[in-house]
Amino acid sequence: MLNSLKFKILSITLLITLAAVAVATWHTMQTQNLMVRQLVSQNSRILAQTIHNSISSAMQNGRNQEVVNILQKVAEENSISSPRIFDPQGRILLSADPKEIGRQVSAFDLSTYRSTPETFSLSSQDGNLYSSTLPILNSPDCHSCHDPAQKLLGIFNVHFSLNFLDKLQRQGTEANLFSSVAILLIMGISLIGFLLYYVDNPIRKLARAMNQLERGDFLNANTSIKSSAEMALLAEKYNRMVARLRNLLDSTVRIESELAVNREKLLHKDKIERMNLTLEDRLKEIENLNTSLEERIDEVEEANFRIADLASNLEDRNTSLKQVISRLSTLYDTGLVINSTMELKSLFTLLLKKATESLGAEIGYILLYSKETNQLRIGEVIGVPNIDFDSLTEIPLRPGGVSHWVVENRQPLLIKKIAQEPRFERMSLLGFARDSVLCAPLFVGHEIIGTLTIANRPDGSNFYAEDLELLSTIAAQASVAIKNARLYEDQQQIYLNTVQALVSAIEASDNYTRGHSERVTRYSLLIARKLNLSEVASKDLEQAAILHDIGKIGIEDNLLHKPDKLTAEDVKTLQQHPLIGMRILEPIHFMQRVREIIGQHHERYDGCGYPHRIKGEDLLLESRILSVADSYDAMTSDRSYRKALPRKEALREIETHAGSQFDPMVAKALLDLALTGELHAGETATEVTDLLSA
Repeated sequence: MLNSLKFKILSITLLITLAAVAVATWHTMQTQNLMVRQLVSQNSRILAQTIHNSISSAMQNGRNQEVVNILQKVAEENSISSPRIFDPQGRILLSADPKEIGRQVSAFDLSTYRSTPETFSLSSQDGNLYSSTLPILNSPDCHSCHDPAQKLLGIFNVHFSLNFLDKLQRQGTEANLFSSVAILLIMGISLIGFLLYYVDNPIRKLARAMNQLERGDFLNANTSIKSSAEMALLAEKYNRMVARLRNLLDSTVRIESELAVNREKLLHKDKIERMNLTLEDRLKEIENLNTSLEERIDEVEEANFRIADLASNLEDRNTSLKQVISRLSTLYDTGLVINSTMELKSLFTLLLKKATESLGAEIGYILLYSKETNQLRIGEVIGVPNIDFDSLTEIPLRPGGVSHWVVENRQPLLIKKIAQEPRFERMSLLGFARDSVLCAPLFVGHEIIGTLTIANRPDGSNFYAEDLELLSTIAAQASVAIKNARLYEDQQQIYLNTVQALVSAIEASDNYTRGHSERVTRYSLLIARKLNLSEVASKDLEQAAILHDIGKIGIEDNLLHKPDKLTAEDVKTLQQHPLIGMRILEPIHFMQRVREIIGQHHERYDGCGYPHRIKGEDLLLESRILSVADSYDAMTSDRSYRKALPRKEALREIETHAGSQFDPMVAKALLDLALTGELHAGETATEVTDLLSA
């Protein structure tokens, strides 16, 4: 293959094409990089001049605090960092970061300014980070605050990063590479087609004809090739050679046939004599083989007896091996089960199901130990009928309890027949009679955190030492999983508390929105309970209600608190806050469904909402609940542009727009909560009925 003519032609041509395309691609990429750098230089100048004008305008009007606000808002942009104002000596006068005030700017920033102190200056440190400076000159409007003799008030400095253009450059690079690959493919396909038709196909025809000639099939050994004059001439010469070879072969065969007949007659007599001698020798060999065969039969019978003994031993060992494999499989499956969730309640349920299934038990339960109170709490129970337990209920540790013994001795316990162990009580505090019990401690480090207990088999048989060993191994695996789940829950709670504190701080800055998230959360959870929402869905709804307005961080304060009528552009800007909230929460993998709820909480049931105009059952139920709760609290709360509606009017609005703006089912749930007095604690049903009927 590597030595074929077509491969050599194809390889040389493709190498030349590849080199040409590579050079062109490299040149294109260098041109793109140069264009990107020039674009950044121009945009940096325009952006720096725009920010400089805003700062100069604020300083001329004496609004120094607004200068700080402008710097802080500029710092929030992903591609901009370190906006500040420093004096000619490099001391920072104002900055988005208050900690920088009074410090010296870097030598890089100072040298950027000094390179062109009278006008805009731009320098690159490593090809990716740009520093720009622009002097702020004294003007007659500033003479009331500054000495007219002072020409320079400060130097505005800001850093620009090219990281936001990386994606654009990668897309350009990918497009160039795709074009290059396409050119190579077209060239390769064209060249292969040429070689197949004008070189490979004629050669194959000649090869097939030669194969026929080699087999002696002279009738089919001729070939016809017309793809080119050279190949046609070659085929003609070959056909003439076949005709001459056929004539020579016919003459040779005829002579050889005559010689063969004569030779056969001479050899026939000698052959018969040799066959007779050979037959006598074979008969003697057969007699010797029969004797050896009888000896081998005796050896085979003896070997059969030995094989039977080995088979019996192997069967016993296979039985033991199956038991070991079964236990290893159980441990492996248990590891997969307990590592499939990080939610403690689900983890306990999966763990107990796998443990009872593996050990063939009826009942299993997990008790959590509190070192501070020296008491137990129920983590999860399966197999006990008619039990309704509260996870906060504490169970005292007392003698006679299986878990008490395990916690005190810090080791697993096997009770084959509890009736034969008078030191233990037969009746469990969970309300069932124990017959045979296994109990293993759960540890985190060297500290015991609870017990895992398995009780009773359906057939009444006992547990044994190997069962206790398996349960202890499962408990060790479970301890690690419980520790990880607790750490995961703590991490989630810390993060949620941090974000909630941020939301509360944002709301606290505005008297009109203070406490809005807490009220919306309470209304949402009341509706969720009314609609029998699952625990997981309710938790997602609670988190979404707390964070539903976090996207307003990205909206300017003057627009959020604007007392005048909003323009169409203002409304369009405000409608971006669900998308901003989704982007803020995007890096948090465990809040993906919360992000979807927040992104849909301003959608309408009839599809006329924003930002995506989703409607009806395509909306998440949690987002439909949040929409009703948010709208109700917004209507019954004061705003900078209007007073709060009376609750009766707000409820009437909810009822009126059910089926258009709101999900009818969710709206009815809110109205029912209002009628029963649950929506606002302290109101009677009569008072609410009067409100609705008024």
